[in-house]
Amino acid sequence: MLLALALGVATPPPTVVHLDRAAGQEPENIALEPDGSADVTFAYTGQVARVGRDGGVRILAQVPVPPDGDVPNNHSKIFLGGIVRAPDGTLFFTVSTGTAGGTGIYRVRPGGAPVRVATLPPGGFLNGLAADWASGRLYVADSAAPVIWSVPVRGGAPSEWATGDALTPVGGFGANGLKVHGGAVWVSNIGAGTLIRIPVGRGGASGTPRVVARDLGPVDDFAFAGRTVLAAINQENTVVRVDAQGRATVVLTAADGLDNPTSVAVRGRTVYVTSGAYFAGGDPNLLIAPLPD
Repeated sequence: MLLALALGVATPPPTVVHLDRAAGQEPENIALEPDGSADVTFAYTGQVARVGRDGGVRILAQVPVPPDGDVPNNHSKIFLGGIVRAPDGTLFFTVSTGTAGGTGIYRVRPGGAPVRVATLPPGGFLNGLAADWASGRLYVADSAAPVIWSVPVRGGAPSEWATGDALTPVGGFGANGLKVHGGAVWVSNIGAGTLIRIPVGRGGASGTPRVVARDLGPVDDFAFAGRTVLAAINQENTVVRVDAQGRATVVLTAADGLDNPTSVAVRGRTVYVTSGAYFAGGDPNLLIAPLPD
């Protein structure tokens, strides 16, 4: 359960929306809708879906799964990673197939079909996605290479925005979760167990990557909650709060329903966590809980 608050009063238990593993409903990343529903990428089906707080699941987009797909690192035919929602309701999400014909960033407008708006190298494992709507840029974390890509929101050619030792994969996987916050791009390195801050300089140039938290374990996606970060620690089945000094405190566990948590979103006083349940035939779900103080 959620840890007791400072005054010793326990918060209400989380709501857990269970998904259908047999149907491939293993959520990888999340973007929130104004009504409190969640748009999620299903990692291995090529689908983007909307999950309501009542448990209803509606498929919004289907990317064709290539028969010759071979995604780096996990060798699936397709992998859908990060997703962001534009103010007008347009969704952008990352797709990896191991093929030149499929890997890139896709866009789906409300009621429309998915369209690839940027092509990225087929050797990449595209994971976290973040948007800076003011500058019109999308940022993409490549878990298979030490690089953060930058792509215009309108679509077009990608550029290597940031690279360096802090982004280097460890054990096959590197840059994972990604957010734009406070004049910087923040990224987790799941293999290294670190959280990294990369300043955005004049003209959008990247500054020097700096590790701001270490020893987090297999840190996947994360979200900001005030001056702290809530981070999903995938194989450890926990969500931790990381303070400004880089210290981590567990706030959610498997006892709350976490099963390989993959992404975190925060709105107001509510936190949303997706669990992909990638290992040992577990329970994929969307967990909705009060934000711990």
